[in-house]
Amino acid sequence: MSPSVPTMRLDRLLANLGYGSRKEVQSLIEGGRVILDGEVEDDPSQRLYIKADLTSRMSVSGEPLDPPPGLMVLMLHKPLGVTCSHKETGQLVYSLLPERWRRRDPVISTVGRLDKETSGLLLMTDDGGLLHRIISPKRHVPKRYHVWLDRPMNGDEAERLAAGTLMLEGEEKPLLPVEMETISTTEVRVVLHEGRYHQVRRMFAALGNHVTTLHRDRIGGLDLPADLPAGAFRSLSDAEIAAVLGGSA
Repeated sequence: MSPSVPTMRLDRLLANLGYGSRKEVQSLIEGGRVILDGEVEDDPSQRLYIKADLTSRMSVSGEPLDPPPGLMVLMLHKPLGVTCSHKETGQLVYSLLPERWRRRDPVISTVGRLDKETSGLLLMTDDGGLLHRIISPKRHVPKRYHVWLDRPMNGDEAERLAAGTLMLEGEEKPLLPVEMETISTTEVRVVLHEGRYHQVRRMFAALGNHVTTLHRDRIGGLDLPADLPAGAFRSLSDAEIAAVLGGSA
């Protein structure tokens, strides 16, 4: 085994995954409820290599092990009315995940944010390096939004967005060029290559209109699956992670 693969005590691993305190997971292990490679693993001090395949090799109380620390990457279909925050009041996006996942170390964080009144594709991970690679301004990972507007457009919006000269209120640097696909006079799709605060809403305000409904359906080359309902989530495969990053995970 490569020395670059980290190891961890079994009891610490389960505690870091939120299965309980160190004392609680020791009792879990000693009670024969942890199965590793088809055998009962009852030694809390056993050191394990922390690799993705642990989810298929280990079970806890009859259920597959949660993704190991630093290896969890999720897509979630964020519903309206839910906030991307650990601390704000009201329903938080983390409440949509299993309760024990909120005790994980390292913590699960959203990859960027969608505001409370925006729905759609949201990525979540406990891999800080991956998170920063996706949101890095240098990467310009594209994000696509489906936009519904309050009033019919004038007809020059696509040209103005593509020009890379549109200024947002209170800012001194113009937006990068934005791609726009017109569906109707009040419905469009736009692709952004940067992530400014409330950018879609603010740029249509700068164009003299108002966004009534906003939904994100793509990040990089990853689409929100049609069969993933609002509030639901699932893990991403290596190929899907690579798609987010443009094919280079």
